[in-house]
Amino acid sequence: MTALIQEHLALARDASSGRSAHTVYGGHTRTLRQTLIALTGGRRLDDHENPGEATLHVLHGRVRLTTGDLLIIPDARHALEALEDSAVLLTVAKR
Repeated sequence: MTALIQEHLALARDASSGRSAHTVYGGHTRTLRQTLIALTGGRRLDDHENPGEATLHVLHGRVRLTTGDLLIIPDARHALEALEDSAVLLTVAKR
């Protein structure tokens, strides 16, 4: 996982969006999905709907979840901002 984090942080630094993502487990056809998301400092995922039950595990750096500093993502619109170069593991069970 450490190598994957470093790879996607490098990709995020090179991307105009300042982010990179990789599905670690599952996918569109599965109920459970885990996605590594790398964001450069100051970048954010804009407000978006919750796709289902979800948790967020900070693997590297510091982030801010705009609905609060929670491990369990609320069933409401929310955004994610990287306070510094960061990588998180998003786990979602689709509804």
